[in-house]
Amino acid sequence: MKYLDIKPEVKEALEQGKAVVALESTIIAHGMPYPKNVETALAVEDVIRANGAVPATIAIIDGVIKVGLTPEEIEYLGTAKGVLKVSRRDFPVVMAKKMDGATTVAGTMMAAAMAGIKVFVTGGIGGVHRGAGESHDISADLEELKQTNVCVVCAGVKSILDIPGTLEYLETKGVPVVTCGGDDFPAFYSRSSGIPAELREDDPQEIAAMIKAKDEMGLGGGVLVACPVPEEDEIPFEKMDGVIKEALKECEEQGIKGKRITPFLLSKVKDLTEGASLEANIKLVLHNAEVGAKIACGLAK
Repeated sequence: MKYLDIKPEVKEALEQGKAVVALESTIIAHGMPYPKNVETALAVEDVIRANGAVPATIAIIDGVIKVGLTPEEIEYLGTAKGVLKVSRRDFPVVMAKKMDGATTVAGTMMAAAMAGIKVFVTGGIGGVHRGAGESHDISADLEELKQTNVCVVCAGVKSILDIPGTLEYLETKGVPVVTCGGDDFPAFYSRSSGIPAELREDDPQEIAAMIKAKDEMGLGGGVLVACPVPEEDEIPFEKMDGVIKEALKECEEQGIKGKRITPFLLSKVKDLTEGASLEANIKLVLHNAEVGAKIACGLAK
């Protein structure tokens, strides 16, 4: 495909059946301030390499989907202005106009599937927004999980969202949800959302075996693996819930809607927690990378 450029290291690993882990780029262009965004992106790649897999950070540069970025390209994304946030619906415009884009969870899943990558590590997925009964605001990430055969390793649903509603939606769409390392489904910054895990499996090799069984049965769609943030790095759920409600109130007062909601809320939460949420975000992504690399290695075997 003329729109897809796979980095030689990644292409070689895929051809040889080695473990490869996809990484998104929204966290670089929109999720964290510079230089933390670039430092974190490179650190996540290092963790994946240290655990036996090849990292493939995905983004769009000049209208081409790059599967695997160079350090220079990561630096560019972390500092460039006007980088669009790209989900499924945005690809045709960004490709045709030869623009730069940072892929969301949904966008990265699409590109990973195109390249033949089975495992994708991110921070947290999008989901059903609070108040979605009136706004109908549901992330495209959930629809992508329904239809795209990629395992997404995360720290659960972003805690600014309606977590029970998101889990109900995933159940309706037939997406397997596994919690790795806790009895409760995690809430991004917090280890527990208060919702018991439907399925707990702490061994990445067993999770890989489950994914293999799903594929051999011909079942489509993705798998969600939720990893609680390390205990020493978490922010208690009760504290975060109060912060999020305050951020949501300000978001509503300012009339912020659509794609602007999540970046605004994450920035506001960072301010209200005096930077603690950013540090927790970094630690949870690094932890997810370790788990994701081990799952990818299990699949490669």
